[in-house]
Amino acid sequence: MSEQSTGPANGGEILVGYDGSPDAAAAVEWALDQARRDGRPVRLAYVFEWLTVAGWVGPGVTPGMWPDEQARQQVEELVGKAAADAATAHPGLDVRGEVLDGPPALILEEASTQAGLLVLGSRGHGGFAGLLAGSTAVSVTAHAHCPVVVVRRRPTESDRTGHVAVGVDGSEHSLLALGFAFEQAALRRVPLHVVRAWQPRRDQWGLLGEQARDAALADQRAELDEALHRWQDTFPDVEVTVETAAAAPAGLLIDASRNAQLIVVGTRGRGGLRGMLLGSVSQQLLQHAHCAVAVVRER
Repeated sequence: MSEQSTGPANGGEILVGYDGSPDAAAAVEWALDQARRDGRPVRLAYVFEWLTVAGWVGPGVTPGMWPDEQARQQVEELVGKAAADAATAHPGLDVRGEVLDGPPALILEEASTQAGLLVLGSRGHGGFAGLLAGSTAVSVTAHAHCPVVVVRRRPTESDRTGHVAVGVDGSEHSLLALGFAFEQAALRRVPLHVVRAWQPRRDQWGLLGEQARDAALADQRAELDEALHRWQDTFPDVEVTVETAAAAPAGLLIDASRNAQLIVVGTRGRGGLRGMLLGSVSQQLLQHAHCAVAVVRER
């Protein structure tokens, strides 16, 4: 198992992709809650992309012609006010804002090399109503150099008191996710729910009897217990529950997210293609989870 850092508790600021949208405001609120727990500084980053189109409307600014220095000034004022309001509402926290130039996904990916955690809203300005997670969130989650949390809504009281859930399939990425989930459960002082889904090949379902499926699930649980042992020694105060089932991983994890404040997965699990940076389970959670989703990769 990798010993490398997986979360903000181990260093690095909390970077928030901010564009003035309601989802970005939810991401800021989530990041501030996190900063109160782990003491990390928070940086709001608005990525300003010049477009060679007359009448372009930038996120959170009024229409202008390209290049429009007035639009950039409005952006700087927008970010400055958001950072100032956050610092006023959370005295003692180190909060600052800045404006970066370039394609949003690429710039945020580059900025993540210096962050301990990157927090994004699920959709920013310009997102299609039917798309639950925007293209920038999906792209950045796939390529970022630190764990990424995607937030869909402003945190509610139930979001702050629910458990942390994590999906573990034995892959290296999922074991990193397990460590991150333990850290987050300990910070929040809430239980950790560990989910292990076992899904035989389609041609095996009809051949496996109940006894064989039970035996396979027992093997899955034994492998999971081995992975849990180290982290339970490190975080002995974290209450852990375990769920193993013969089911599709994505559906099981989406169900597990219903009463959780955070669900954690690795970027790719077992069976993922080498060239696929973000696995299908992670992508489905980004689209359909009922709480914030953390996607963890090795730095």
